[in-house]
Amino acid sequence: MMENIKIHDIKSLVEIPDFSIYIYILLISVAVSLVLLLLFLIYKIIKNRKKDFRKEYYKILEEIDFKDSKQCAYTITKYTRLLAVSQREKKLAEELIDELEQYKYKKDVKEIDEDIKILFSRFMDSIDV
Repeated sequence: MMENIKIHDIKSLVEIPDFSIYIYILLISVAVSLVLLLLFLIYKIIKNRKKDFRKEYYKILEEIDFKDSKQCAYTITKYTRLLAVSQREKKLAEELIDELEQYKYKKDVKEIDEDIKILFSRFMDSIDV
């Protein structure tokens, strides 16, 4: 008989939606993403800080091949402009580039003169890397 009596003061149980596990997973994934992003940025900063482009340009000019005079003229022009910083270096670079004009913009070109090689070596000696 007690089973049939309904108590009016007490309400039945109500189901409460629980989203805490989803919120927890979302927070963990955001935290992991931020940590990975931070590690990636630190790696990029350290990697780029070590590069010295002037040394790379100097090395390219040191290893230049004078056999292909047209390509050599273009390469020397490009990297001497990038390397020249001081007034003396800029002056030597301009002299060298002016002399190299005869090897550019033509279909057939002769071999590079010894005078230009001397100018090039003088320019390379003036560079501080």
